[in-house]
Amino acid sequence: MDTIILSDWLHARLDRAHAEPMYRQVLDLMQQAILTGQLAPGTKLPSSRTLAADLEIARNTVLHVYDQLTAEGYVISSTGSGTYVADTRPQEARPPVDNVGPKKPCALSKRGARLIGQAGVSPKQWGAFMPGVPDVAEFPARTWSRLQARLWKRASPELLTYAPGGGYRPLRRALSDYLRVARSVKCSPDQIVITTGIHQSIDLAVRLLTDFGDRAWVEEPCYWGVRSVLQSSGLTLVPIPVDGEGLNPLERDMREPPRLALVTPSHQYPLGMVMSLARRRSLLEFARQHDVWIIEDDYDSEFRYGSRPLASLQGLDEAGQVIYVGSLGKMLFPGLRMGYMVVPEQLVDTFRTGIAELYREGQLMQQAVLTEFIMDGYLTSHVRRMRTLYGERRQLLIDSITAHFGDTLDVMGDEAGLHLVLGLPDGTDDRAVAAAALDAGVVTRPLANYYVDQASARPGLMLGYACVPNEQIGPAFETLANVIEKAIAPADARRHRKVASR
Repeated sequence: MDTIILSDWLHARLDRAHAEPMYRQVLDLMQQAILTGQLAPGTKLPSSRTLAADLEIARNTVLHVYDQLTAEGYVISSTGSGTYVADTRPQEARPPVDNVGPKKPCALSKRGARLIGQAGVSPKQWGAFMPGVPDVAEFPARTWSRLQARLWKRASPELLTYAPGGGYRPLRRALSDYLRVARSVKCSPDQIVITTGIHQSIDLAVRLLTDFGDRAWVEEPCYWGVRSVLQSSGLTLVPIPVDGEGLNPLERDMREPPRLALVTPSHQYPLGMVMSLARRRSLLEFARQHDVWIIEDDYDSEFRYGSRPLASLQGLDEAGQVIYVGSLGKMLFPGLRMGYMVVPEQLVDTFRTGIAELYREGQLMQQAVLTEFIMDGYLTSHVRRMRTLYGERRQLLIDSITAHFGDTLDVMGDEAGLHLVLGLPDGTDDRAVAAAALDAGVVTRPLANYYVDQASARPGLMLGYACVPNEQIGPAFETLANVIEKAIAPADARRHRKVASR
């Protein structure tokens, strides 16, 4: 495009009736022409006086455009010579200066490719039967908003800067009181470190306590999210099977102690069993003898149906080997992105320094609001109310399962939490069932995704009920049941229907 055509090109595209200023229109059009190559590098632009006359606009407007193009590197101005289009093309798009040849396309690292290839994140995060998601519509938003407005009215500079090591101290004090009563956790406020959630808590612990290649025990099956955190840090995962009493390491596993073990003793994720007291004591003694760090992931133990929440593993730890991690997202709302960890006393300074060095934490205003929410009793009353509601939804889902399949499909892990596991007949492709269910508008997670060793995986579906309104549970499961019946053998489908109708 030469300079004569430039004037015509701009003239045809200017909208003189538009609310956008003429300066902005001319600038955007010229930037577009340069970036697309319509104005080639080295092209001399018309003088400001000439272009202003051609476009019938003020010369000052064109001068402002040229000044901005110069400031942003689109053009080069030389006194006495004129204004020229700069060569802004990426280096590889310019004529080659030697015979090096084309560059290879960028590729992911091995661990990056493995992370993306094994990712379990769902494109849908709400509705039947998304596991692990609370009913955020029931959150007392007005109460939260009122507390937040009150704090913003008298916001101090301390609440608007980076978080001090470990987080907002009044929140750490409130959480330590809550955890001692609700979860039998032994801790002081100084031992609590506020994080953005369980993923960050585990990531921090792994970075500070392990080296590349160290062995880590994980439950088999286990939550894919924390598995990804461990693998991305270069740890060697050792899947340890679980049975009715929880983690069950074999003798060969014990002969080569890991650097750390990640467990969910109060409600195994995803199968739901509770680690027995004997197993807890054995694990703690093994950790003491072999200097193994234990990360206790206590992700949803507040919601237990028919009995009080179970005491934590950390409460039994006398040697300071357990790092207790939890999240407030399932109690309140996931978008809060706030969790906590309780670290042994000898690690307090290390973890405070580590989180400040790696993540530069903030969100002090949100932490202050949460403190008020806890201290005024709203957290306890909200959890109590949601426990009742989730208990109703859990029972509605179990009733729907029984109505369609009788007792021919196992229901596991329904005593606590926000989900249950529906077992499928051996040989069923649960990934295919989950994909077909998603096409039908129902979200589930295949149990196979939670196994490291696919040869030991049993088929099943993770069904979350917390974020499903009561009246939608039956119809949604009807849709899912139709998908399941198409996936299993026709004879089995007929038998299931027959048993359910008795």
